[in-house]
Amino acid sequence: MKTNRYSGFYKLPVRERLREVAEFSNLTKEEEELIIDGNSLDLDIADKMIENVIGKFTLPFAVALNFIINGKEYLIPMVTEEASVVAAASNAARLARETGGFFASTTDSIMIAQIQLVGVKDPNFAKMVILDNREKIKEICNEKDPYLVQHGGGFVDLEVRVIESIQGQMVIIHLKVDTLDAMGANAVNTMAEAVAPFIEEITGGKVYLRILSNLAVHRLARSRVTISKEALGGEEVVDGIVLAYAFAEADPFRAATHNKGIMNGITSVVLATGNDTRAVEAGAHAYAAITGRYTSLTTWEKNKEGNLVGTIEVPLAVGLVGGATKIHPIARLAIKILGVSTARQLAEVIASVGLAQNLAALRALATEGIQKGHMALHARNVASVAGAKGELLDRLVEIMVREKMVNVEYAKELMKKLDK
Repeated sequence: MKTNRYSGFYKLPVRERLREVAEFSNLTKEEEELIIDGNSLDLDIADKMIENVIGKFTLPFAVALNFIINGKEYLIPMVTEEASVVAAASNAARLARETGGFFASTTDSIMIAQIQLVGVKDPNFAKMVILDNREKIKEICNEKDPYLVQHGGGFVDLEVRVIESIQGQMVIIHLKVDTLDAMGANAVNTMAEAVAPFIEEITGGKVYLRILSNLAVHRLARSRVTISKEALGGEEVVDGIVLAYAFAEADPFRAATHNKGIMNGITSVVLATGNDTRAVEAGAHAYAAITGRYTSLTTWEKNKEGNLVGTIEVPLAVGLVGGATKIHPIARLAIKILGVSTARQLAEVIASVGLAQNLAALRALATEGIQKGHMALHARNVASVAGAKGELLDRLVEIMVREKMVNVEYAKELMKKLDK
């Protein structure tokens, strides 16, 4: 049986780590070389992805270990520049293994396209007229994407709101569209453009904006986990984690950093799979404030047995078709390593990684503090920047961490002393 639980994985040379991943995910030799080669993105492809291309930018591509999600073992591809993120997620996932791992679910892949209608003398009456024309609006929308409709997606429903603004009342129409395995921005934007003239015709108003919303409240991913008090080091640690969560739940200044830690994990997987990091981040932070008060995306509680139980609920507009997910060669391999076949599975994985990342951060805060665990990894980066290699690098890290002096200038000074 395949397992993602390795002993000493981080101690292996890079190519040996990749070999282990290749065996787990059935990668070919050619695919291994694509991953190991920092220039795997062809310059011609890069030039077609965005404008004014002058080169390529490479970030570390890693895998998080130990994850079990809905009974399945996963290797989690992650792309990030921040030290300790991958190790923290892996360690949290290891804690969750003895209680079955993470249990995740999603709603349907429904995106919202917003249409802004202004200049209407009777906005509440116009709202009813629009709702009465639901079937015609559905017809116009679905004509724009018959392929989506053929595969079970397309227009789902209609919502209309009258809102107050500094420019007066506006009628806001929401087209709810099931985009299936696509993120869906292009599909819903096209539908909104197509419907706009009809909306103007039946209301006498003027349509201005017609664009998707990244606050994807109908496209939610959820995950839950139970961690035994023994695995954490006792009920005192459980209590400390719950107290740390309570601080984030109550205070937006703490919640901002708390949620940033969650997004360390979420964004790393979103980026690795070629999805839109800005869309996901915007949706997550907006959802954290949807009640009118910015708060935590997670919850942490102590159950009757004294164990820690945690949940996350977050909008996740991610896809497996279209965009960089299909164009970028490493994004395609990230999907293969994950072994997911639907956008909903991908969202379940990403939500679980966010929950794991949050667990790791709160556990560190409730015990030795976040800086201690982070310092050694940061010290390795600093020593490398200073020019140290091999045994000298290890010695510099040991001294800087012990003396709690981690900066490039001090690393260079130590190098001179040790050389003598």
